[in-house]
Amino acid sequence: MTLEFPADLKYLESHEYVRMDGEIATIGISAYAIEQLGDIVFLELPEVGDLVEKEESCGSVESVKAVEDLKAPVTGTVIDRNEEILQSPEHLSEEDPYIEGWLLKVRVKDPDELGDVLSSDEYREMVEGEV
Repeated sequence: MTLEFPADLKYLESHEYVRMDGEIATIGISAYAIEQLGDIVFLELPEVGDLVEKEESCGSVESVKAVEDLKAPVTGTVIDRNEEILQSPEHLSEEDPYIEGWLLKVRVKDPDELGDVLSSDEYREMVEGEV
């Protein structure tokens, strides 16, 4: 998998990404995180209608190597979740994590919460420092 860092995304240090479209945030995990985790075997995500809180756990990603908490980059209400990826989490490493591999869509309470997340360039620098 080629590591990409789409410029229209914002990132958390814990490797979640967020793409804003108006008041809707599409949330997933970065290609780098997927590569580090290896084969993903199970996903746990909140239900539609659930409230997620910024920087709080909102599910988990389980791979053959580890179980990692999924952190919410924003506070808001879950309006959609990627049922296809939930049913077949192994596809997360096969799909483009930024297009078909998104995990949640959240109606954001306060878009200003994104003021402290990483830009694409900042995230690239961070992960290149880890390699």
